[in-house]
Amino acid sequence: MIEVQIDSVRVHLMTPQRLVVLKQKNSERYLPIWVGPYEAEAITVALQEVEMSRPLTHDLLNSVFGAFNATVNRIEIVKLQNDIFYGNIVAEVDGKEIHIDSRPSDAIALSVRAHVPILVHPSVMDEAGILPEENLPEGEEKSTRSEPAPLSEEGSARLSVFEDCLGKLDLDTLDDKDNPDDESTDKPKKT
Repeated sequence: MIEVQIDSVRVHLMTPQRLVVLKQKNSERYLPIWVGPYEAEAITVALQEVEMSRPLTHDLLNSVFGAFNATVNRIEIVKLQNDIFYGNIVAEVDGKEIHIDSRPSDAIALSVRAHVPILVHPSVMDEAGILPEENLPEGEEKSTRSEPAPLSEEGSARLSVFEDCLGKLDLDTLDDKDNPDDESTDKPKKT
């Protein structure tokens, strides 16, 4: 299993979806997992150590483990099938290890509260993990750009309207009109 840590919780502005980004320890490989807004909020609240007046669902779950003398040992993301991640909460009760099926988002929210590691099966990381693009040295382009396709006669005619307009602009006087505090204007000064 590969140990990861929470890198960030991100918001998609166009949908209610959130993205939890897990980062592999000692590596630059990341595992993005789409989660719902409530799970993202539960993870963020715990990461920021915000005190709530009443326990959230994941706080309650953590308390239930404690009330039954169970210890949460780790969280596992064990499978990716049809774009759905599968997880386990691995706990210990009376010396016996138990695996509790869980959505990874709920398991991650619990892991932040229980302060336990998050582990990912290598096959999941191989299938869904991503590496950031390498930084290129200054002045070097990643791919060569080709010349734009030549304009058609119709396209050239349409753009010529803008060319004529730009040719008639006197940019020196345009600057003077935009700056009313400029003393070089012909307006009389108020005293």
